[in-house]
Amino acid sequence: MFHFPRWKRPTTASSVRGSISLPILLAAAVLASPAFAAGKTITAVLHSDLRVIDPGITTAYITRNHGYMVYDTLVATDSNFKIQPQMADWKISNDKLTYTFTLRDGLKWHDGAPVTAEDCVASLQRWGKADGMGQKLMDFVASLEATDPKTITLKLKEPYGLVLESLGKPSSLVPFMMPKRLAETPAGKAIPEQIGSGPFKFVQAEFQPGVKAVYEKNRDYVPRKEPASWTSGGKVVKVDRVEWVTMPDAQTALNALQSGDIDFMENPPFDLLPVVEANDELKVETLNKFGFQTLGRMNFLHPPFDNVKVRRAALLALNQKDVLDALIGNPKYYKICGAVFVCDTPLATEVGAETLVKGNGMAEAKKLLAESGYDGTPIVIMAPGDVVTLKAQPIVSAQLLRQAGFKVDVQATDWQTVVTRRASQKPPKEGGWNMFFTNWVGADVQNPIANVSVGGRGKNGGWFGWAEDAKMEQLRDAFARASTPDEQKKLATDIQKHNYEQVIYIPLGQYFAPSAWRKSLTGVLDGPATPVFWNIDKTN
Repeated sequence: MFHFPRWKRPTTASSVRGSISLPILLAAAVLASPAFAAGKTITAVLHSDLRVIDPGITTAYITRNHGYMVYDTLVATDSNFKIQPQMADWKISNDKLTYTFTLRDGLKWHDGAPVTAEDCVASLQRWGKADGMGQKLMDFVASLEATDPKTITLKLKEPYGLVLESLGKPSSLVPFMMPKRLAETPAGKAIPEQIGSGPFKFVQAEFQPGVKAVYEKNRDYVPRKEPASWTSGGKVVKVDRVEWVTMPDAQTALNALQSGDIDFMENPPFDLLPVVEANDELKVETLNKFGFQTLGRMNFLHPPFDNVKVRRAALLALNQKDVLDALIGNPKYYKICGAVFVCDTPLATEVGAETLVKGNGMAEAKKLLAESGYDGTPIVIMAPGDVVTLKAQPIVSAQLLRQAGFKVDVQATDWQTVVTRRASQKPPKEGGWNMFFTNWVGADVQNPIANVSVGGRGKNGGWFGWAEDAKMEQLRDAFARASTPDEQKKLATDIQKHNYEQVIYIPLGQYFAPSAWRKSLTGVLDGPATPVFWNIDKTN
């Protein structure tokens, strides 16, 4: 099997224009692919290479993107934030306690078997154990069963207003449907096959982690009749094949985009955007209009961050402007924002975030660290160098923590290693970690139920870092039961205050990441879970 080379960076940004080496290598790779056939192929460079391919065991967005290629959902969110039927429509009983979902006709798994309600029940049960919003929903579920081959019946213990919003959530962890035999894979273990009912089929034979992932049009897929809107509507595939190729060097990827050897680049570097915008053959657009929240997460299981005073000292040492200046640089694409549930939303508040947004906490950080009993234990920070939007945060934060008096061990790695390693609960000396940084799309953090970073479940289903906080869970339960916007706003403010007091996690601001593609592509969709590759056509 042909292996892509590790891409070499050209001497200058323009040197690839006249070079034949990269086009020849790309063409050879495609032509050598065993499944290659004449037709339309989109070649894309995404923000990370794909290694973890089970969308039920990681919140990594590259795996979520893979999930949307292969799998489908019962319901989905449109561009008006409304939940729409996808694989199923629904009815709600008058007492708001029973939700009945009916699968639409024409649904088949990629292996040819029909999709059944039993498959979907097993899929929801698997998702409900792993996802924060799913866990909270399951707290309210009395029963979930397949009452006939096409009917799923969900009964609640008491009314819960976020049932459809949970099942239609657009981003990680998405409640993707899969065959029962895969959904019954033990918790924490990756599913052994990639069999969905979605618009693309995963070409397992051509999957080379760190090199490329290949998808072919699912010719048995029956799209909905409605226009595509975010993750809802008709997922009409207009090309034959999509290839995600790995190019760790952003300059190399940009050169390939300019020369036409790739069609789409998810995250061109911010400092090179002027080059992209000046090219008449390329289009630049921010597909996720709600942006991202970047954040730091500590490990509560091991010293020194098992001590709240040490966590608070770290919080006081950090500030958003230093991080965002290094990460983005151009204020056009970032926003200093202390709101845990992101700015410009009904739940936005700055409570507890003063030092983060003003950058005036260093003196207090030094004082508190001295009082905390911190013994000089090195802080192990995982620092991925292969993702444009994750390179700066650990480096800037490490320097600020050192200024406050911490000893810091920055361990260079790649993002997929972080995705795998952050699931380890071992001590840092045994391959564990103390701190990592990541980004959430706005849709994933817009309320206390969706935002798993504020959860307090600890080892019992908590997000990486495993904060255990009974008060936080009580507040989140109260939010789930709140019936008015005023109640929700008050509880969200209380949750944010508690988050900053206990330092459950550290929001480091918002940013907006444009994508770029050749104008030979049309129909590129926006939304909170982009990129998606249905609806896109390509002129050769």
